[in-house]
Amino acid sequence: MGKSKTDTKSNNKSSNSKDKSKGASSSSSSKTAAKGDSKSDKPKAANSINVRHILCEKHSKMETVLERLANGEKFDAVARELSEDKARQGGSLGWKTRGSLLKAFEDAAYALAVSTVDRPIYTNPAVKTSEGYHCIMVEGRK
Repeated sequence: MGKSKTDTKSNNKSSNSKDKSKGASSSSSSKTAAKGDSKSDKPKAANSINVRHILCEKHSKMETVLERLANGEKFDAVARELSEDKARQGGSLGWKTRGSLLKAFEDAAYALAVSTVDRPIYTNPAVKTSEGYHCIMVEGRK
């Protein structure tokens, strides 16, 4: 029994240090994933997200969007130029709460990690909804 208490304490210490250094190394991420929590870097308790998107009616145009983002262009600049959404503010939709977005869009958005327009983490492939194809990124969550 003495060993299991020690093991528990050392596991608690290592999990605390993982929390403090999120994304510090791929090995800590894989250890967390091995415990069955593959989304540990993505808080599950978020009730709202600050989201941006690029909307294209045609898949061929969305392929151009994804290619430009993959080549390092800023998300907001590509959104201003290519998005077919009425909101031309770099694709910003602002803060959105759960239940206020189309289901496929919301599911994809809440699964994304927080990133910046300079180095976006975005949906690839794009998300298809009744509105068209969306490339989505999240700037904040609370």
